Amino acid sequence: MASPAACRNVSARLLKALVGRQEARLGNALKAMSTTTNVSRFEQVTMAPADPILGVSEAFKRDESEKKLNLGVGAYRTEDLQPMVLEVVKKAERKMLESGENKEYLPIEGLAAFNKATAELLLGADNAAIKENRVATIQGLSGTGSLRLGAAFIQRYFPGTTVYISNPTWGNHMNIFNDAGVPWKHYRYFDPKTVGLDFEGMMADIENAPDGSIMLLHGCAHNPTGVDPTPEQWEKIADLIEKKNHMAFFDVAYQGFASGSLDQDASSVRRFVERGMEVLVAQSYSKNLGLYAERIGAINAVVSSADAAARVRSQLKRIARPMYSNPPCHGARIVANVVGDAKMFDEWRAEMQEMAGRIKTVRQRLFDELSSKDKSGKDWSFVLKQIGMFSFTGLNKAQSDNMTNKWHIYMTKDGRISLAGLNLAKCEYLADAIIDSYYNVQ
Repeated sequence: MASPAACRNVSARLLKALVGRQEARLGNALKAMSTTTNVSRFEQVTMAPADPILGVSEAFKRDESEKKLNLGVGAYRTEDLQPMVLEVVKKAERKMLESGENKEYLPIEGLAAFNKATAELLLGADNAAIKENRVATIQGLSGTGSLRLGAAFIQRYFPGTTVYISNPTWGNHMNIFNDAGVPWKHYRYFDPKTVGLDFEGMMADIENAPDGSIMLLHGCAHNPTGVDPTPEQWEKIADLIEKKNHMAFFDVAYQGFASGSLDQDASSVRRFVERGMEVLVAQSYSKNLGLYAERIGAINAVVSSADAAARVRSQLKRIARPMYSNPPCHGARIVANVVGDAKMFDEWRAEMQEMAGRIKTVRQRLFDELSSKDKSGKDWSFVLKQIGMFSFTGLNKAQSDNMTNKWHIYMTKDGRISLAGLNLAKCEYLADAIIDSYYNVQ
């Protein structure tokens, strides 16, 4: 019979072995857990490419050159190349603060005072469509969000209908319709030989599109080209769209900011509405009121009856509800206060004309510098014929890359430059860069 001491030794060895096995099991379990943790269920997610427009600003920030110039993003800058908040916006915000506005949810369709003001600004307060309640207006998340609402509405109520988009166009247009599941095609718009409008090609493509198609049109200051149809050409475009039973979907991002006149910049839309044509219109207040970060805009449906307008409004609200529930109030109240107050409205128009005027002055100076420096006789007058904050230089990707790599001038790769980000002091430097890139880079 084993002694008590021997029994204790055996027990100790058994206990040690048991503890060792438990530690091994625990170690293996922890190791397995660690291995499992290191393998993410998101491994299949690939890295998205940088945004072709916003990525320009990111590259600009990384550049340490003192000569660098950001002409990529369409945002207004002062002559000192600084962001600007309009004085009338500051006044509207002080008024809002003093009145003690609360932060309660807005209705799904947005602020009623804003919706009224924005429709009247677009069409004119005395427009028959407004008086007859034939306009359904929903506050949207600036131009992009308003276009997205319109695209979702098209997908739901005009399934399979193709939207025709100008070539070229704002880079986000295709993304918006792709994500909404709406088929799209291009129509010809820009003629690189003349650096102007390919009106014959545009009309031919509208003519050849299946009846009942949707034509996405830039209301003014076409982005990226800055090339707009003349009033006479707009009349012919309206004739053809009406004949083909197409529907126009206007993107109005620059009302008042292009020419300095709110009425002139809305004339294309009003021309269609005065004919009794049904249209969709997306609006933005990023540029003309400088409310870039407020994300304030609207989607408007101008239809044939008050009953149809009520039904369209209800369905736009139905689309908005699961998308973002309801829109933010701050920017909407700024717009409503500015447009609804006669004195502030006049102050806004004056500031808007000042911004538009500065861009026109810069455009003229750039043309003068290009014309004086280029001894080849090339006609640079397209710079003056274009309108709005952009100029489409005609430079290709390789030439645009040279603008960035050699001259530290940041722009989109399609040759678009934002004149709103240029000042008079930099025009000569920009002209040197354009001429070098145009002639020395194939």
